[in-house]
Amino acid sequence: MRRRRERARSRESIDEINVTPLLDLTFLLLIAFMITMPLMEYGTQVSPPEMNSSELPDNNFKSVSLTGRGTILIDNEPVTDAELIEKLKNLKSANPKMQLLLRADGSCSYKDVIGLMAKIRNGGFKDITLVTQGESSK
Repeated sequence: MRRRRERARSRESIDEINVTPLLDLTFLLLIAFMITMPLMEYGTQVSPPEMNSSELPDNNFKSVSLTGRGTILIDNEPVTDAELIEKLKNLKSANPKMQLLLRADGSCSYKDVIGLMAKIRNGGFKDITLVTQGESSK
């Protein structure tokens, strides 16, 4: 009879699981990750690629330029927004393999350049080459 009571007591102690140490460990790990993740994000070393693109094509291309004042030029001829789309559609229908080079002034906002790219896309050109200035020519 005595042995049964001892066995019953030992089963009771096994049935109870103390989760406090597990919770302590979980919170410790959570705090450690919360502190280290922002440090890892800002400590990432990034080396952007150099601007060493291929040469511009010699023939079969047209140039669209955006000046710092917002004027749009096709081969150095000023055009309006409506004229731009019509001229581009005519160019694409005349020569489907023609390449389009987009030049934008450095003072132009990103919004203006993206807006011009959307207009060029509406004109039928899906592949646009952005012309940049190389590092050494500054």
